[in-house]
Amino acid sequence: MTWWPGPRVPFDAAAYEARVRGGPCFVCRLVRGDPAQPELVLHRDGLAVTFLSRPGVVPGHTLVAPVRHVEAVVADFPLEDYLELQRRVYAVAEAVQATVPAERLYLLSLGSRQGTAHVHWHVVPLPPGVPYPDQQFGLFDLARLGVPDLTADQHQALATALRTRLADRAPGTP
Repeated sequence: MTWWPGPRVPFDAAAYEARVRGGPCFVCRLVRGDPAQPELVLHRDGLAVTFLSRPGVVPGHTLVAPVRHVEAVVADFPLEDYLELQRRVYAVAEAVQATVPAERLYLLSLGSRQGTAHVHWHVVPLPPGVPYPDQQFGLFDLARLGVPDLTADQHQALATALRTRLADRAPGTP
């Protein structure tokens, strides 16, 4: 796999499933400040929390979720709240694109009531040079590709760079 310059490690699907299905909502635990959550929060306000995915598909894989626990991607929101959340997704996408080399950004809302029920959006940078079979849905084939093996320092440095980009935005936006 020549497109990823760093090491990758196998994705532990069983541990991931236990985490997202086996107890209280992991996003709500993160919002409450549970120290057992491995995600690094980049920004939080009264409407949304933004954090690095752990494990992420690629460095810069960021999630944006409403602070309030909601499960329907459209039906659980008044239009104004939904549009404000999309402003945050846009701001995060701009910050990710300015921080991490990306040929394209993927924006997705994944999850289901059976696992990771809390609505959230993924902002995933597609690194330059990724062969076509490993793009789009292929990028998410974690059983085949594994996940980046970032050290805690590398993960923290990425979070710091993204926080700086987000802080440079106009007041009132993430």
